[in-house]
Amino acid sequence: MVGRLIYLIGPSGSGKDSLLDAARDTLAQRDCRIVRRVITRSAEAVGEAAQAVTVEQFEQMRERGAFALSWQANGLHYGIPVEIDQWLLEGHDVLINGSRAHLQKAQARYPTLLAVLLTVNQEVLRKRLLARSRESLAEIEERLARNSRFAGDLLASNPQVFPLDNSADLQHTVATLLGLLDKRHACA
Repeated sequence: MVGRLIYLIGPSGSGKDSLLDAARDTLAQRDCRIVRRVITRSAEAVGEAAQAVTVEQFEQMRERGAFALSWQANGLHYGIPVEIDQWLLEGHDVLINGSRAHLQKAQARYPTLLAVLLTVNQEVLRKRLLARSRESLAEIEERLARNSRFAGDLLASNPQVFPLDNSADLQHTVATLLGLLDKRHACA
């Protein structure tokens, strides 16, 4: 049986990295591999544990066919290693931290993917973004408005996207994610 691609998306500050870290051991026990993205930012940059490369290295990797999926967002290049195709063929589930804007292309390449949109209450998200101190208050407010519109439009236009609220306790979010994966696996 072919594995399933689980495509986790959500706005900056929604807690994708925290969710992946909290669910990592349980997902591994369920034969689900969490992919480490390749990103064009310095290894010292704060954020997810990704493979940091230069833009030149990224382009060379892309040209060699090193990525199953790749995109640009927020001035950075992101790549998902092509190894996921082999893992899926071997029957492993594979979870990636994807891009909301790249979802349609990912669905075209992996028609059975399970898209999970991590959502968070606007006030909680505002507090998280303020605590990170990466953007001005005006930039945060603009981001919040854009995220709200994008999530609403995405959920209305794509019934294959499942919302997952991460506004409260992280362990509750992990349990809900695992329940969703179990439910969707039974339907597959």
